[in-house]
Amino acid sequence: MLLLGHIGVTLGLFFVIELFLPRLKTIIDPKFLAIGAILPDLIDKPIGMVIFASTITTGRMIGHTLLFSLLFFLLGLYSYEKKNLKIISLSTGSFFHLIEDQLWRVPKILFWPLIGLIFPKDTIDYVGIGQLSMLFKKCFILNFSRSSIPEFFGLGVIVILTLQWLIKKRDKP
Repeated sequence: MLLLGHIGVTLGLFFVIELFLPRLKTIIDPKFLAIGAILPDLIDKPIGMVIFASTITTGRMIGHTLLFSLLFFLLGLYSYEKKNLKIISLSTGSFFHLIEDQLWRVPKILFWPLIGLIFPKDTIDYVGIGQLSMLFKKCFILNFSRSSIPEFFGLGVIVILTLQWLIKKRDKP
């Protein structure tokens, strides 16, 4: 669970893409995009690692599938016609999460249920809520490894965006 990485990288990608497609400002709400960026983990980790820890034993299930993102996006398109940008922003963040998790490397999860109905099990022995709380703690512990690169990048993006927001807020009369 790369909390800062998912949020920061998603927001960073969004603002880079927005430079080339300025109309995105009118379609995507960055607050809900950030929530959508961690939504698959918020759904799957508690279900697979706590509720069904003894049988499912994975933190990547339905929220990490292309089907989830596509259905969520279709719901977002429907709500967009009603001038509600929240769901389309959440679904976009959720899709970015799949890319950041490199789920094309695990097609059995990404293309569920087309390839099979059973999710691949993780090799970790889950201990329920303790495992989940340990994962959450790891989000805030400095660790210099290859997997922490997105965390540092995400933290940098979040700091830059926060400073930019504070400067704009200060300059408003």
